[in-house]
Amino acid sequence: MEKFDFIIIGAGVVGAMIARSLSRYEVSLLVIEKESDVCMGTSSANTSIIHAGYDPLPGTLKAELNVKGNKLWDTLAFELGIPFKRTGDYVIGIGKEEIDGVEELYKRGVENGVNGLEILKKEEILTKLQYLNREVSLALFASSGGIVDPFQATLAPLENAVLNGAKILLETSFEDFIFNGKRIIGVKTNKGDFYSDWVINAAGLYSDKVMHKAHVHEEFTITPRKGEYYIFDRNDFSIKEVLFPVPTKASKGIMVTTTVHGNTIIGPNSHEIEDKEDTSNTEEGLTSVYEGARKLVPTINLKHVIAMFAGLRATGNARSPNPNIDYNHDYLIDILPNLGLVNIAGIESPGLASSPAIAEYVINLLKDANVKLKEKKDFNPVRKPRVRFRDLSNDERKKLVENNPSYGRIICRCENVTEGEILAEIHAPIPAKTYDALKRRTWLGTGRCQGAFDLPRVIELLSKELNLDPTEITKRGNNSKFLFRKTKEVQNAVKRYL
Repeated sequence: MEKFDFIIIGAGVVGAMIARSLSRYEVSLLVIEKESDVCMGTSSANTSIIHAGYDPLPGTLKAELNVKGNKLWDTLAFELGIPFKRTGDYVIGIGKEEIDGVEELYKRGVENGVNGLEILKKEEILTKLQYLNREVSLALFASSGGIVDPFQATLAPLENAVLNGAKILLETSFEDFIFNGKRIIGVKTNKGDFYSDWVINAAGLYSDKVMHKAHVHEEFTITPRKGEYYIFDRNDFSIKEVLFPVPTKASKGIMVTTTVHGNTIIGPNSHEIEDKEDTSNTEEGLTSVYEGARKLVPTINLKHVIAMFAGLRATGNARSPNPNIDYNHDYLIDILPNLGLVNIAGIESPGLASSPAIAEYVINLLKDANVKLKEKKDFNPVRKPRVRFRDLSNDERKKLVENNPSYGRIICRCENVTEGEILAEIHAPIPAKTYDALKRRTWLGTGRCQGAFDLPRVIELLSKELNLDPTEITKRGNNSKFLFRKTKEVQNAVKRYL
């Protein structure tokens, strides 16, 4: 019987941040994730924005943790080597009818305690951003807005947690709780039973199903809201700014923004669905994204698109813990000491920005519940990022290749990803064992050719390093295999037939 102090369900950004925060203390910790890699759910498909905090309703937990979380990202990114840029962001009002909306966001931001807010008039914003819709009427600028690599934002804290003693099990699905009387003493999974003093439910889209297994918050439900996106080739079309429209009650609206990798991205739209696994794109949905983006930047042209994707927000129906606020879409974060359960649910946007503050909030809940958390003397908060060949100078590249020739073999030509980088990720503290896991870590296969050049070589490297047959290599785990048989097997089969 394997026993831990804490089990965290879910290896998205919230679970990752909590794992890293708990690994600071003298506790045993297990993270279980049903997918083949970390960051494969809601955290993997979003707009990568570290929101300033002017959008959430003042007084809500969402507003409080957004603003606190935003301020934590500079230190966090420095310690963990996460690509992060404090770019600032703009909310663009189009036409006179959106002036009130921009001014309302400014007031909310001031009330939420957001620093660096500024209202820009039409002439000012058009001087700064000449590609904007000429019908712009007013804009809000927030200097504390930023962009981050969401994959590294999840991988880095989990890797730091593992290096500080935490254990992670992938392809391990939560099935039920194990009770001793009314107290939870562990979890049943597809890989067996694991015992613990506390279970932390950070299961994202499935957090409602998990808590219902413990017969708590039966009224709480997660409704997936799908958002679709286009990504553009940065060599053909690129902006450097983060542009929001004036939000609606349903969402923050369709953005035009850049990523830390320099690609322009537009989206998301927003529509509720029932299937928590449906990340398909639709013609109607993508059309709405294009039309929404052109409202801000009319010159956007779809001929420069290199990829499309869809993500799901875990939208909950939790009432705000603030009794003075009539709001039913707040974060649900609570501790049930008698049960041994912590729930973190309904973490839709700005969940990525809020995630480090959510982790602090959970630690404080545990301390308030008299859970003994003694700090480790040897906790190391630093996770050194692995080398990226494309970011080096020619002299640095030369020295790197002299020390390790595998860094001299380019596997992905579009993104300049080398064999050395791929091997380092396959043998990292949380090993990359699928094509998409390598893609999220190194950015291979994300350029114009979308993996057409690198795929055969990557399969060969994974096969060799993991000691697997090439037909066992998958795109994202489960049955997503690339190859079904060897070419010679087909030739032999044809010969037998003839």
